Amino acid sequence: MTGLTTHVLDTAAGLPAQGLRIDLFRLSGDAREKIASIVTNHDGRVDGGPILIGDSFQVGEYELVFHAGDYLRAKGVALSEPPFLDVIPLRFGIADVTAHYHVPLLLSPYSYSTYRGS
Repeated sequence: MTGLTTHVLDTAAGLPAQGLRIDLFRLSGDAREKIASIVTNHDGRVDGGPILIGDSFQVGEYELVFHAGDYLRAKGVALSEPPFLDVIPLRFGIADVTAHYHVPLLLSPYSYSTYRGS
């Protein structure tokens, strides 16, 4: 499989993060081009397969923007104002269009982590 996928887990609740909005941007210098806006499903994944695949899956720099504050508020989590974590941008590079890039997010109200998954 080639392309870009993501997965969000709510580590505080011990569940997939259903209903979390994610925006994907292609970066070029200081310019950002929005190429997708998606919402996670019941499994914390994106319906319809990879976010980027085929001709749209290109070498370059990208940014996934996870709207964590909106998700946490919708789940009834009491957040400070402003919240410690609200919008989480993850910048990464795609160097090999024959590979699979999986960029998951492990999320709680006060921390997050990511890695290149499989």
